[in-house]
Amino acid sequence: MDSIIEVQRQTHEEIEHLERALYTILAKPQTTHQTRLQNEHKASQLLDRIHSRVVTLSNLYEDQDTRKAEIEAISAPAQQNDLSAFYERLGKITEHHTKYPDSTVGGFELELAAFLDEDQEAEDEEFEQDDPVALMFSGEEGYGKYLDLYANHTTYNNLKHIGKRLAYLQYLDVLLAAQSGPVHNELPKECRLHRDYELYIRALHAYLVSFMKRSQPLVDVEGQQREAEAQFNKYWESGETEEWEESHQPKNQENGGGEGGIWCAACQKMYSKQTVYDAHLSSKKHIKAAQKQATAEAPPANPNGPPAAGNSHQNGESSHASSKNKHRAAALYTHLATHLLRELAPALNDTKSNVERRFSLTAREREQELLEQSKKPPPPAKTPANGEAEEEEEEERIYNPLKLPLGWDGKPIPYWLYKLHGLGVEYRCEICSDHVYMGRKNFERHFQESRHAFGMRALGLPNTKHFHEITRIEDALALAEKLKREGRNEIFEQETMEELEDEEGNVYNRKTYEDLKKQGLI
Repeated sequence: MDSIIEVQRQTHEEIEHLERALYTILAKPQTTHQTRLQNEHKASQLLDRIHSRVVTLSNLYEDQDTRKAEIEAISAPAQQNDLSAFYERLGKITEHHTKYPDSTVGGFELELAAFLDEDQEAEDEEFEQDDPVALMFSGEEGYGKYLDLYANHTTYNNLKHIGKRLAYLQYLDVLLAAQSGPVHNELPKECRLHRDYELYIRALHAYLVSFMKRSQPLVDVEGQQREAEAQFNKYWESGETEEWEESHQPKNQENGGGEGGIWCAACQKMYSKQTVYDAHLSSKKHIKAAQKQATAEAPPANPNGPPAAGNSHQNGESSHASSKNKHRAAALYTHLATHLLRELAPALNDTKSNVERRFSLTAREREQELLEQSKKPPPPAKTPANGEAEEEEEEERIYNPLKLPLGWDGKPIPYWLYKLHGLGVEYRCEICSDHVYMGRKNFERHFQESRHAFGMRALGLPNTKHFHEITRIEDALALAEKLKREGRNEIFEQETMEELEDEEGNVYNRKTYEDLKKQGLI
């Protein structure tokens, strides 16, 4: 059971089964976004298992000593009648099956079959199994369609030296601007060099990496990030990093002097005024100290004074390098986040469109949308066999030589009912653009429908009971002139005839409604 050759053979077999399962999953029809994402996550799991098997197999092939010993053990012994090695292996196999009598043969294949057919199993209606892919995303992310950047937006607005704070839609526009340059290039330099910005850009980068791994499981995100980091290292080593360097203005001090006074190297003493310093130059103490300094080595420098010329240059370079490397992490995560935002540009555009659409919805419409999203899509219809498909096609072919209208059951109505309702009589209405109505009932009903009302409105006439049964344009215009001559009040202007309804259900004509709306009463 511990044969390395058998383990290699079994590993090869498992890799082959996993590759077939991967092909089966990728060949499934991806009708919806949810189905596509579920299949991609399953394919990602299979690829991880294949990778682990390949690594194990590579290690087994590299172990040449064990493999050589195994081949020698199973080779023919020196004595043809020596079967001790065979019976030893047979005893190990018997012992294993005695110890594990309920072990299933081909358990890996059964597990893989259950993994592929879990969507096709009939589930109990009362018990709904949670979708593991749906649990990866928040409600705002919409099963991986949109990004949830509200927390990052709040952190962005709380940065120091940011200036004007942005709304969420404006923040999304700022992230979309990463297509043309580094992200957050609009921020002032003092803001990007602050510690809070580094924490913010780290959190943004971590979320973008997490979202991309969840929404695009088959994309090698880590490989892309390594390439982007290599590009950043070349850019950083080139020295073109002025935007990430602090601007210092060192104070140039004179040799031996400064704001604290004048330093005498011979006496190792600081003098506050120039006159006192000039007076002490003629003193015996200073003369002896100067002679001693000439014969001895260089005196120590002033510990509280300016550095020497050589040291100042070295200290300047070291401070410049330290200030440059201080902000390297912020620059690196800015570059990586820019690369991720360019990859997620379609998702960012969809997020912006979704936010704009949700702003236009009422609270009731949002609740209805959430209920519709929570419902599971209906399972795809199973394709019938060839014989069943032919029978269904024969049933669908309905014999209807008279071309009678279909009833509620999808079959033609009886001929006597067709004659009773007069459905064979055509009624043409010129006001409705010469539309033909079959049957008296449909003809009478159409006078209150939107098609006829639109035609009357185009003629500038009201759709009232006086114009009932009028189908010709000339007759309608003549009747309108007659009503005007008789002094009827049925014809009003369009703004007084059109009725509108407010949120509380009150009905007004258009003129009154617009006046109340301008006054802010509605």
